[in-house]
Amino acid sequence: MKALQIFTNEYLKKCSEMTADQKLKFLEDFRKLHFEKKEKTPSKLISIKVPIDLLNAFKQKAKLESVPYQTQIKKLMKEWLLKSNIQ
Repeated sequence: MKALQIFTNEYLKKCSEMTADQKLKFLEDFRKLHFEKKEKTPSKLISIKVPIDLLNAFKQKAKLESVPYQTQIKKLMKEWLLKSNIQ
């Protein structure tokens, strides 16, 4: 089953106000993020403070969905970048 994207009126308005250069940059960034280089890109170890109850709940939900929790964090980061790429 394919996911259905639903766009808010605010998002659509923002998209309609984008310049041609902004649209091209978005498409190029999207292409790079999803289709370029299938090889593993280098990762950087980071340290972040997260409330214990939030981390435990996140790990539990990831486990229930059979997804490594750090993989899910990276997925959410990518989705957020794509969603907020229109400036």
